[in-house]
Amino acid sequence: MTLPRMLLVSAAVCALAGCESMPAQVQTQVEEVKSLFTVDGTKDLAEGIRQYEDGQYRGAQRHLQAALDAGLSSRADRIKAHKYLAFSYCVTDRERQCREEFRNILNLDPRFELDPAEAGHPLWGPAFRSVKAERQ
Repeated sequence: MTLPRMLLVSAAVCALAGCESMPAQVQTQVEEVKSLFTVDGTKDLAEGIRQYEDGQYRGAQRHLQAALDAGLSSRADRIKAHKYLAFSYCVTDRERQCREEFRNILNLDPRFELDPAEAGHPLWGPAFRSVKAERQ
């Protein structure tokens, strides 16, 4: 959204602030303006997962870390970001970082378990089990 349009929308919001309800188009524009100022990491999380699934592991790592740095509002999203980071580090031969991400997950949820298919993976399955064993 361009700055002039954003200003126009902001002016419309101010003008309509006293109204009981806003027209749907104005409400949509208000939501667009809000989204420009909301930084919660969800877009980076989605992009990081997409890049991971496309085999673009370094890009995935950048987006997933950016999502965590921006602040993900739900614990489930933070766990998901750490999990995909762990997987991407394991497949790029960065075992120390992989294990650290699993530690981050277990700090958020000590009872966390990988899905059966994930737990059986030859790279991150053993790394996760080793980190989990450290905590017991």
